[in-house]
Amino acid sequence: MTATGTEGAVGATDIDALSFVEIHQLYGRQSHLIDEGHAVEWAATFTADGEFHSPSYPAPVVGAAALADFARGFFTNASVVGEVHRHVLTNIVARPAGTDELEVHAYLQIVATRIGGDSRLVRFTTVTDRVVREDGQWRIARRTVRRDDQAPQS
Repeated sequence: MTATGTEGAVGATDIDALSFVEIHQLYGRQSHLIDEGHAVEWAATFTADGEFHSPSYPAPVVGAAALADFARGFFTNASVVGEVHRHVLTNIVARPAGTDELEVHAYLQIVATRIGGDSRLVRFTTVTDRVVREDGQWRIARRTVRRDDQAPQS
């Protein structure tokens, strides 16, 4: 059984159903980990030399220690201003990119809720990940984030 997507900007999807479910679990778990302040565990969803590239931050974040520091800062910064931040990841499309390697595309919304107050959309982005299987687990080797409020790159 395979999980098949449609042709288009992200190409065709043809991965086995178990891998598709495992990818969904990876992304769900990753969102909960960073939102709940589990920085080291969040960093462990990346490869040891994993990369995080986002125009929202001044430089790429590379390696387990730097990724953990990044996640710790994300959680702390929200707490300091009296907010809870949530990563809402949807519309996941995965396709093979080699042996034990996938290219994954998804939409990511970051929502901030002021304690005792209203929620607001912080940003809407598109995530493109290179995901590899290491020791039987899917891990993100490289994440590239594109913000929807910035001009498309050609």
